[in-house]
Amino acid sequence: MIVPQYWAEGRVQQQVDGVPLTVRRFGWSDDSPIAAQAHADERTLQAFERIRSGEKLNRRERKRAYNGADGVPIREEIVARHGDTVITRNGYGARCLNTPDVLFLDIDFETPMRGGVLGFAIGPALIAGIIGGYTGKSWIGGLIAALVVFIVAYRIGLKKQRGESDGNPAPEKRAATRIGRFIQQHPDWHLRVYRTPAGFRLLAMHATFSPSDTPVADCFDLLGVDKVYARMCRNQNCFRARLTAKPWRIGIAEHLRPRPGVWPVAPDKLPARDAWVARYEKVADDHAACQFIEAVGSKDVHPSALAVQELHDRLSRATSGLPLA
Repeated sequence: MIVPQYWAEGRVQQQVDGVPLTVRRFGWSDDSPIAAQAHADERTLQAFERIRSGEKLNRRERKRAYNGADGVPIREEIVARHGDTVITRNGYGARCLNTPDVLFLDIDFETPMRGGVLGFAIGPALIAGIIGGYTGKSWIGGLIAALVVFIVAYRIGLKKQRGESDGNPAPEKRAATRIGRFIQQHPDWHLRVYRTPAGFRLLAMHATFSPSDTPVADCFDLLGVDKVYARMCRNQNCFRARLTAKPWRIGIAEHLRPRPGVWPVAPDKLPARDAWVARYEKVADDHAACQFIEAVGSKDVHPSALAVQELHDRLSRATSGLPLA
């Protein structure tokens, strides 16, 4: 796991066969901005030579918090360090715990919406409009049917986006069943189970793991962990857990400034960012990111897992009884 303190960007521009070629790459360091720039310049020159030799590579890296395959480390503001555990602020403003070897995983009850709330609502509305118009032999009837379904679906989509329950116990029961089955098959595992706004969070207490370990991949598969999270764990060589509320769940509709909220930001943008963070932290302080439910499996406890668990429970307010967000 690499969460650097300093970032820089390198740039090489030269003529290649009479055509200007510009290549940019990021660099990073925990030592100093100068070391980060030297690393950026080195990576940029290496990429330039590979592109000039005919290799198909992107000329410029995208600035994003963390990625699936490019090998660039987690790029978020470091809020605190606790040994190997690093607390960062993610792209929408929440604090997150990053650990190289203590296994966290979230199980969402519902499949995430693709295309946001509008995308969630438009599909059913179009189908209802077509059916309504065909059945009633009237485009007005079809339009009314589409509008009614759109309004209902949009409201459901907003609830799903905020993580509110739709009152259907089936997804939660299915997730709980998977956890119970996993523990039956792995009685030597010790898992702490937490409730999140959208599902369960599990924390393995009996041992530490490398994100590339086969048992981790098997665990993710058996428990139905989000594939994006699983890929992030492997590529960033870490496990991750959100510690504070998602802003839109606590009434903060305005995005973290500047957009996108990828670290670092220009010095002249810091006052606006700091003001947003101060407002967010004040409201988030009255909410918990998860709620501890129970411990299942063996009683074995690894000391590293215990240290991370105590930090996680304190910062996520897991035993506070505060509303989840």
